[in-house]
Amino acid sequence: MVILITGGTGFVGTYLTDYLLSKGHKVRILTRNPARYEALQSEDRLYIRIREDLKPEIERCDVVINLAGENLFDQRWTSSVKKKIMQSRIGITGSLVKGIHKAKKKPVLMISASGADYYGDQGDEVIAEDSAPGKGFLTEVCLAWESAAKPVVEDGVRLAIPRLGVVLEKDGGALEKMLTPFKFFTGGPLGDGRQYLPWVHMRDVVRAAGFVIDNQHAEGVFNLCAPEPVTMSRFASAVGSALGRPSWIPVPAFALNLVLGEASKAILASHKMIPGRLQEWGFEFEFPVIEPAFKDILQ
Repeated sequence: MVILITGGTGFVGTYLTDYLLSKGHKVRILTRNPARYEALQSEDRLYIRIREDLKPEIERCDVVINLAGENLFDQRWTSSVKKKIMQSRIGITGSLVKGIHKAKKKPVLMISASGADYYGDQGDEVIAEDSAPGKGFLTEVCLAWESAAKPVVEDGVRLAIPRLGVVLEKDGGALEKMLTPFKFFTGGPLGDGRQYLPWVHMRDVVRAAGFVIDNQHAEGVFNLCAPEPVTMSRFASAVGSALGRPSWIPVPAFALNLVLGEASKAILASHKMIPGRLQEWGFEFEFPVIEPAFKDILQ
């Protein structure tokens, strides 16, 4: 298939591109600066300048995967940063939806990302796909992001919306930032450590995308996380064990608040999320348990 990706140069998008190419697909990556990736250009992997009218590019593809979005935790959430976070997701999603609506030849599938933050802080409650949305800025972002993608269904396009947990790989994402204190023997849980973290190995993320592409019954929202959510304390312990480092020095909530402000509440939120729909569809996780996942990533 020919697959068009937004966010294809980001953390998840880079791994997903390589995975799709390994499966024989052709990938078209929308970016603001194609020249930066000149050395990677090939017949199967094209970097294309993003523009307002995406109809021509959409008519050349079979599947659209929408991963674009401003990084959430690189800076404090001022009003301008929050606006940028929201618009970076809603703007490109809206452009894709408009392009699909205008296209004479439409893709068969759109995968449009969302996040675990849809549910807000749910404490110890198990979170399934039919759980109610929570409260807070990131919940608002996820609600708007998902709503922006839904009109493609009216155009006869199958829509799948993965609510992503924390994606784990050694060279990016949240884990890369968390590893630094462990390397200096000062690692430990964030906050009191009792909050649940919905994690997922990168290999299962890209495999799940391939599964959705290949299975026509896979549609609608689904939680994309490992079937065993863990507390932050167990998460930190698993990191320390894999690195051979201590994992008992916590980062207190007030310290996170001093550095990140409002964003610290989202980092400390508890999401005991399970991938019910994905497993019902027949997907099998390669890494369902945290300790083997970290051994694969960090050793």
